[in-house]
Amino acid sequence: MPGAASGGSCASTQRAAQRQARVRAYAKLNLGLRVLYKRPDGYHELRTIFQTISLADSLEISCGRASSTLIEMEGAPEIPDNLAERAARLVLEAAGKHAHVRIKLRKNIPTGAGLGGGSSDAAAVLLALPVLAGIRLPVEQLTALAARLGSDVPFFLYGGTALGLGRGEELYPLPDQPTERVLLIAPAVHSSTADAYRDLSSTLPAGSLTNIALQNKLDSFQRLAWEDNKSSIINDFESVVMARHPELAEIPGKLRRAGATRVAMTGSGSAIFGVFDNPGKLERARLGWEKRAASGERAFSVSFVSRSQYQSAWRRSLEDDKKGDETWPPQSRHAR
Repeated sequence: MPGAASGGSCASTQRAAQRQARVRAYAKLNLGLRVLYKRPDGYHELRTIFQTISLADSLEISCGRASSTLIEMEGAPEIPDNLAERAARLVLEAAGKHAHVRIKLRKNIPTGAGLGGGSSDAAAVLLALPVLAGIRLPVEQLTALAARLGSDVPFFLYGGTALGLGRGEELYPLPDQPTERVLLIAPAVHSSTADAYRDLSSTLPAGSLTNIALQNKLDSFQRLAWEDNKSSIINDFESVVMARHPELAEIPGKLRRAGATRVAMTGSGSAIFGVFDNPGKLERARLGWEKRAASGERAFSVSFVSRSQYQSAWRRSLEDDKKGDETWPPQSRHAR
């Protein structure tokens, strides 16, 4: 592979033996999620619109010289088989390099909420580590590594607004959305993606895309995409997740009564969000929610993060080690 030196390290000189960066891994919302049918390969065929938001985890990633690979995770001992650790290992294996990598993770994105926190953490490592380690990985290879880690991970290599097809890994950029203010409610409920798919599968229509029910789903999703997300947001997981966790059912109504113009669950739950046109109503709703929140429930005031904002934030985070051009993803100035 061009630029990948076998058995190398994160630096060629002692002075540059340790490189580090602090980066943000942004959460996402699904602005509509339709599950069409179960495919022959066992996965489900999806249609969704991804949107990055300002809620983010923080990662401090350092890369040092080593004769064998050592990857240390701090801050997330409760997460077995952490995707960020796996991402670091995949990058080094793909480049044929050894390094001592430390990843200090501060979780702000609730887990089991459909916000993509683990996937975003993994994508953050895929973006940052090659720059710190002086590794050249073509974007096609980086995307392939992301897909190995999870269906949502490729989206976080780019951010902004994107159409997701297939399992969600087939991506097409959509125009940046106007800045929207959102009240995000994260209940103290861990929604199992496997359970959500299992419950939903029994409700899916059989047959091909000519099935009337399937065609209706596609028609409504196309209207959502063409209307710049101003129409109602439909998430097919919402009904089955709320049936399994009935304590979630009152949240959408509360958000609407507080002034939200569009309300939906994100991913396979359990987080539910409301888009507010009036910032004052949103702030009053947030303050009221915090006063009356159920045990463990959290309310976040967040905003959409456009693709240009997302990529600009990444360039600033890697400024010391990336090339000076506007290539995306950022390339390392240390690569040879």
